[in-house]
Amino acid sequence: MSAAVGAIAHLSTFAAQAADAGALLAQAAPAASTPDEGKTLLQHILSGGPVGIVIILLSFTAVLMAVWLAAEIRLTRIAPPRVVEGLDRLLAANDVRGALAFCQAEENRCLLAGMFASALTRCLRSPFGLLELRSALEEAGQERFAKLQRKTDPMGLIAAVAPMLGLLGTVVGLVGAFETLSVSEGVRPEALASSISVALITTVLGLIVAIPSTALHSFFRNRVDSLAQDTAELTEELAARIQASKPAGGQAPSPAGRPAAPAAAAT
Repeated sequence: MSAAVGAIAHLSTFAAQAADAGALLAQAAPAASTPDEGKTLLQHILSGGPVGIVIILLSFTAVLMAVWLAAEIRLTRIAPPRVVEGLDRLLAANDVRGALAFCQAEENRCLLAGMFASALTRCLRSPFGLLELRSALEEAGQERFAKLQRKTDPMGLIAAVAPMLGLLGTVVGLVGAFETLSVSEGVRPEALASSISVALITTVLGLIVAIPSTALHSFFRNRVDSLAQDTAELTEELAARIQASKPAGGQAPSPAGRPAAPAAAAT
């Protein structure tokens, strides 16, 4: 009888200890999960440290670049309808010098006007005159569209640099976490996991910036190529309006400022 009473006493003591341990675990679990659950998005971003802040600044730069490129790379900006109509009217009248002055006017400055200004200036200085207008327009267009395409390079640079900065921040964070682990005693696994998760934040930020930046860079480059084809068709139509003859306003000057050869005397 006494043995049975002793066994019951031992069981009750064990049950009480198990209940106390369960209560302690129940209290510790919310305390361990509170920091992660209570962390806001801004706190996650700022936990990336200086490298994360640099990546955030790159993201704002990418947004501004995208807005600027969207406004810059469009047909109405490259060839405004007002400039196209003015050129069409002057070239149909074979007024090459008037078309050149129209393209050089400050209020008409655009990529199409720059192409025609360069091409017409070359034709007026060439002994071949308007016969080389199409080749001059082609060369001027290639030069100006190459410059326009180079305006998309900063977006490509952001797309390339952002993930590398994210990897740098992650590596620096991991080095710090493992150095802390090596010099400390009794480091809890959850503390180490928290340090590693913070280190990985910069990689996440870098990829968030790099993926849309890469897509936008490819989009704007393809848009430049498409606009180059549209502009080539437009310049071909405008060039066809000029008659391949002596421009209105007098004889074209000879190259290098030399006087033109006198015409042969009539017999």
